[in-house]
Amino acid sequence: MRAVDIIIKKRDKGELTREEIEFFINGFVSGDMPDYQASAFAMAVLLNGMTPRETTDLTLAMAHSGQMLDLSDVVDLAVDKHSSGGVGDKTSLAVLPIVAACGLPVGKMSGRGLGFSGGTLDKLESIPGYRVDLTTDEFKKQLKEKGIVLTGQSLDLAPADGKLYALRDVTGTVQSIPLIASSIMCKKLAAGAQAILLDVKTGLGAFMETLDEARQLAALMVDIGKLAGREVVALLSDMNQPLGNAVGNSLEVIEAIETLKGGGPEDFREHCLHVSAHILVLGKRAQDLSRGRAMAEESIADGSALEKFRVLVQAQGGDVSYVDDPYKFPGAEHIEAVESPRDGYLAQIQARSVGEAAVTLGAGRAKKSDHIDHAVGLIIHHKVGDKVNKGEPLFTIHANDESKLAEAREAVLAAHAFGDDQVAPLPLFYN
Repeated sequence: MRAVDIIIKKRDKGELTREEIEFFINGFVSGDMPDYQASAFAMAVLLNGMTPRETTDLTLAMAHSGQMLDLSDVVDLAVDKHSSGGVGDKTSLAVLPIVAACGLPVGKMSGRGLGFSGGTLDKLESIPGYRVDLTTDEFKKQLKEKGIVLTGQSLDLAPADGKLYALRDVTGTVQSIPLIASSIMCKKLAAGAQAILLDVKTGLGAFMETLDEARQLAALMVDIGKLAGREVVALLSDMNQPLGNAVGNSLEVIEAIETLKGGGPEDFREHCLHVSAHILVLGKRAQDLSRGRAMAEESIADGSALEKFRVLVQAQGGDVSYVDDPYKFPGAEHIEAVESPRDGYLAQIQARSVGEAAVTLGAGRAKKSDHIDHAVGLIIHHKVGDKVNKGEPLFTIHANDESKLAEAREAVLAAHAFGDDQVAPLPLFYN
């Protein structure tokens, strides 16, 4: 078997066997296969696609390229959640405590943010002392004893994916749906997930900008899960405007805490309850979605969800007094409310532009080596469809640099589009 023959077969729209895919991935990880052949393979997949069976074989080959975490000795059913990322997406900070408070243990390995899409680990690290580098033994022990873990990837999980993604990033092959699906799913399988909830974002602030692309990706990941013997549910959610109001690390943590206390923005609270209901059904703790939602609502009302968040923070070395009193989070030096320039209905709040403005302020990374400023960010006060009056606060900027504040002000103002006629609100989820 030769790598060049596998590339030619995929170039000519052939269907690869499991053996061919495993040979290719194993050779790539071992270093026997040069980067230029892996790049040619990725381009052939981008141009000609893969069947669900091929994509599943690719996913499993990448998952088995490193360590495979087995959680069967810790929990009866390992449930994981994945969001494809977006602007203001702090869902895991609220959903995991809600679900854990309902009696479903949940352990998640999250990533850092890069570009306009924020990272869960960066948000958590705004809590002083919070550890995101748990060892495998610490992960399993905490999951068993506390029922909740939210940490970074400490294991050597799916190294093939890391190597292949680095090449895709510089060869124009990131947007291949089979490669995106296998990249997401291989890490979930390697992390021990038996049941997986996928929150696939679509819109101007998502990697999948169109609903058709998001549907394709979601369907393929569900197929991979089934073919790999896992239970997978995919939701399609809107990311044309920021989720909730806060965009920025400590600002988003504060908003998640407010939501766990029974407040928070209506759209974010509703999103979290819907996702939690699906996870509780998937994890066999609720018979149906209405019961799952009722359980999630009750966990907020009786304070058990907030208490689970406290347990999480304390277990991972974080200063729990910041959960009890979110005003302890350090504020930005400059806080400026920007007023609406006109009367009208909000027709658009361009999520990607808002996310990029947050990166400009220092809340995100343009490149991996960039430093994160946890205090800076934005509060977006309205939603598409709202009636806004001239002079009313439109958004608030939290900045530690006046020149960056000015740049963000201009960008976020431009992200708001107005109309004279009433505009329908955006849906939270799509069918």
